[in-house]
Amino acid sequence: MGKNKKKRIDVVYSTNPNFEFDHEEEFEEETLPPQQQDLRVLIDRKQRKGKEVTLVTGFVGTEDDLKELGKTIKQKCGTGGTVKDGEIIIQGNNLKKVLELLQQMNYKAKQSGGN
Repeated sequence: MGKNKKKRIDVVYSTNPNFEFDHEEEFEEETLPPQQQDLRVLIDRKQRKGKEVTLVTGFVGTEDDLKELGKTIKQKCGTGGTVKDGEIIIQGNNLKKVLELLQQMNYKAKQSGGN
């Protein structure tokens, strides 16, 4: 019951016995086709103790589709990684490999940053 209380909107108290609370509905974006995606691929070292990771950002779609794309990239690169906060994080400097792979999969991907 505690989780439902957090989602109640603009109601403190009601004397109406048939009153139903309005709950915020979670809205998940539809996944755009690969040709309409505008992905950015970059190398990042921030808050990683100097270790390089390859970041893929800009994906528009459901979390499940993002995880599936991340899984495919990790398998093709032969490295580990994760999907967090709408970004795909691939261990190591795999910028060129990830860019080529995304372009082969018909995604509109560009290199971002100066590396």
